[in-house]
Amino acid sequence: MLSAAILFGASAGTMYASEKPDLKVAVNEVIGTPYKWGGTTTEGFDCSGFILHIFNQFKIELPRTSKEQSLFGTLVEQVDLMPGDLVFFNTDGKGVSHAGIYLGNDQFAHSSSSKGVIISKLSDTYYKQRYTGARRVIAEPINLTLVEPTQVQAEVPIK
Repeated sequence: MLSAAILFGASAGTMYASEKPDLKVAVNEVIGTPYKWGGTTTEGFDCSGFILHIFNQFKIELPRTSKEQSLFGTLVEQVDLMPGDLVFFNTDGKGVSHAGIYLGNDQFAHSSSSKGVIISKLSDTYYKQRYTGARRVIAEPINLTLVEPTQVQAEVPIK
């Protein structure tokens, strides 16, 4: 498993990953947190609130909504995804309406309206059909510990 002091860059400042929890730790701490529309705390998250909570731990400021987040940072092709990249989905037929954090190995963490914070696979039929793109919001790729594949949840449609 990889852990490293990789430089993070954002408008909020610059820091080293070793100064804060790694991505695995940050995500694992909130797995199972319930879904709450507009939620941004461990009492409950919506998808973009979950992303804000994780990235705030690394002092990276992001826009509030998944639609706004989908315009922030640098566009990344799916084949070039790295842990820490944001992934976006059209779940309501009206454009970007859901987002998560790519963890590596086809996995992403997100707050599902039916299960709360879970880990799913991009290759799950539901998400594969609704994937709209990805953005890199950090200055350098994250080379961090990956979440264990056994923690991946079965495909769960997001309402």
